[in-house]
Amino acid sequence: MRTLLSGWGRYPSGISEVHRPERLGELNVPLHSCESSIARGLGRSYGDASFNSTGCTVLTQRLNRFLGFDPSTGALECEAGVTIAEILEHFIPRGFLPPVIPGTKFVTVGGALACDVHGKNHHKDGSFGRYVIDFSLLTADGELVRCSRDENVELFQATVGGMGLTGIITQLRLRLIPIEDPRVRVDFDRAEDLDRALELFHASDERYKYSVAWIDCVGGGKRRLGRSVLMRGNPATGSDATVLRPERRRAISIPGTTPSFLLNRVSIRAFNALYYRKHPRQARDVLCGYESFFFPLDGIRDWNRLYGKNGFLQYQVVLPYEGGRDGLVKILELLRKSGPGAFLAVLKRFGPGEPEAPLSFPMPGYTLAVDIPRRGPAVLELLRGLDEIVIDHRGRVYLAKDARLSAEAARAMYPDLEKWLQIKSRFDPANRLTSDLARRLRLVP
Repeated sequence: MRTLLSGWGRYPSGISEVHRPERLGELNVPLHSCESSIARGLGRSYGDASFNSTGCTVLTQRLNRFLGFDPSTGALECEAGVTIAEILEHFIPRGFLPPVIPGTKFVTVGGALACDVHGKNHHKDGSFGRYVIDFSLLTADGELVRCSRDENVELFQATVGGMGLTGIITQLRLRLIPIEDPRVRVDFDRAEDLDRALELFHASDERYKYSVAWIDCVGGGKRRLGRSVLMRGNPATGSDATVLRPERRRAISIPGTTPSFLLNRVSIRAFNALYYRKHPRQARDVLCGYESFFFPLDGIRDWNRLYGKNGFLQYQVVLPYEGGRDGLVKILELLRKSGPGAFLAVLKRFGPGEPEAPLSFPMPGYTLAVDIPRRGPAVLELLRGLDEIVIDHRGRVYLAKDARLSAEAARAMYPDLEKWLQIKSRFDPANRLTSDLARRLRLVP
């Protein structure tokens, strides 16, 4: 069956032959019958990483079985189609959480590994791949390979952040962490500009397990560039067993596609001003449910429709601490001068990355993620200008969020890309595993 597919940003899109296996043993069918393939979980990568318009896209949602759990170590064995939402549903009542929680629970663990996702605790705990004990990988020749830090080590490292291009992850073992309470006690601080936000981050972030800031990329004026609301917290503690249950939150539905004109520079500026002012200058020890703290946008079903039929581009970058502040200033100034402006911007700090994983995104520094409505060629020109700033400051763009980066820019941002390509060529010499992103970035011929 041929189906029109896109990422969460709804741009770009492509028509692909789709296969939906019910069992792990059926994964070999598309590998043998298609010239090329890519696995797709819930399609929450934003651009063109999770579909293959010149071959097959393998949908893995039904490969979502729990296979085993050791409560003494927190080791969960499961198929790659298991979602973060399913882990929360089944393991919060047992007193466990995933060690890394991304901004949506609607992501599979296979996708989380392929993108090496990060959360609000990266400055303390690193990214998803750090907590994967081992995994099974179906390589391009149909062989099922076990990968760990001691076995098939290069393939393990190339798969962490490898965007699904080294093989189809079939199952993995993930180390969960014990909890007393899934909620978070949060401190809120308003920062009048970027410098104040960075000052607060560096002065006290080590006291918090979770740290994030909403940042205004449109308003605030020149003197208040990058005004922010910092939200930093630690896991709640307690012995009340009644809190160890999944939260039930009714999601708001977005009917159809919202007219794109509703998101314009005036409405975005007004929203940002309201969001900034609705938070107190300072609030301490606010008990927040895990749904609202970790997944604020999951409360709006199909929120990507808010950007209209043209969709949007999310641009997430990381800049190293040295020179990173100046790079952020240049990015924010360019965004503020641009057409419709940037919506839903988030600023965080990263700790040490995964240097042995060539395509893993995080590195020590500042990471900024912004959603930009797709309105004509001017948006792409804006992003090319941002790419130049990022390269000049030795930063990189997150491939899981990318929809339009050039192959030349990717090579400038990822200095170990050639090392990754050599590993891929050994395990997939015919480039049977590919995606639209891989062809755009010339990761395959």
